[in-house]
Amino acid sequence: MSDTMWALTFDKAREDWASSTGLVKEQIEKPVLADPEHADGTFVIIKVKYAGFCGSDRGIWWRKAFGDMILDSLASEGKTRRVVGHELLGEIVEVGVRVGSKYGYKVGDIVSTESHIVCGTCHQCRLGASHVCARDKIIGISTDGCFSGFAKLPAKALWPTNLDLIRPEVAAVQEPFGNAVHACQVRDLRGKTVAILGCGTIGLFAILIARGMGASKIIGVEPDPHHAEMARRLGCDLVLTPAPPPADAPHRSDPALRQAVLDYTDGIGVDVAMEMAGFNSSLNNAIKLTRRGGDVVLFGVKNGDAILEDSHRIVMDGLQLHGVVGRQIFATWEITRNLLESKTNGIQEAIWDVILNRGEGTLIDIDDWEPASFEVAISRHPKVVIRFAG
Repeated sequence: MSDTMWALTFDKAREDWASSTGLVKEQIEKPVLADPEHADGTFVIIKVKYAGFCGSDRGIWWRKAFGDMILDSLASEGKTRRVVGHELLGEIVEVGVRVGSKYGYKVGDIVSTESHIVCGTCHQCRLGASHVCARDKIIGISTDGCFSGFAKLPAKALWPTNLDLIRPEVAAVQEPFGNAVHACQVRDLRGKTVAILGCGTIGLFAILIARGMGASKIIGVEPDPHHAEMARRLGCDLVLTPAPPPADAPHRSDPALRQAVLDYTDGIGVDVAMEMAGFNSSLNNAIKLTRRGGDVVLFGVKNGDAILEDSHRIVMDGLQLHGVVGRQIFATWEITRNLLESKTNGIQEAIWDVILNRGEGTLIDIDDWEPASFEVAISRHPKVVIRFAG
């Protein structure tokens, strides 16, 4: 058996972060459990079957996000190369000596993984809020990830997956699906009117989840016609196109969008607005669309400052703003499993049929991977999955 594997990497000795784009496919050494009885006693080696390409990975591809985290972590490890990727489905092929007794995993088990490796000892972890761990590492960003034939991960981060109940290509995207589950957990959505601003991958997932959790009406807000059509196919009752903000005021909300939502909701506004895009104008649109006493869920991320329009309205109308990051470990994963394994809600089938386009243009074999065509794929589709050994 070869001691090397294909991997998609960034190497600071090979490319300058600020002036480069993309990832490089190269043969690198396979990870090993160098000390399976001691230091690696709770680690496993996973043979990667499928790996999902995330919005975070797009940020890395175009050098718009996570540069500091990658470069700083490489410096602290004394390394130059980072294996990217954090959405995983794979098979355990080797375990440290304490993995079975402590976590119950064995060779042959099929697993996904939580992308945040938490410390377990900081203030947040001790309070049961490990999804906001103060010392977490993110797979594929601050430690090596899963765009590779094999991955070495701590068993505590793994999630068992039953391929008799979830098709493998969908099982590979449980982690980002869990982001949307976490966003939809903020409020009980039964009977609620929900607006989802930004129908990229997580927004599209949120449409399915909000419907599955009992939302009465779902309004999508999306400028891209292809994504807007996907939102309709996934069950949005209404999809609206926001007007772009003026060039000299990129934070400004769209008054026509607000009026359209008020007209649709009998002049009330939505109970819950989920901001999934990260643009300043989208943040202000989310606030403007929400009824008095409603909730605004903030998931979209952009670096830098934001301007709030009519900030007094947040106080005087009793709005609640909720920042959401990652998944609650592992409560969100339990809900994710229940939603995906259900035979009645149609969520798994919709992900495969609509978001993954039944694999057409979205499922790329690592043997066929090359950067130019892959960039076209990630520009055209909200979710792409790389097959390593599926």
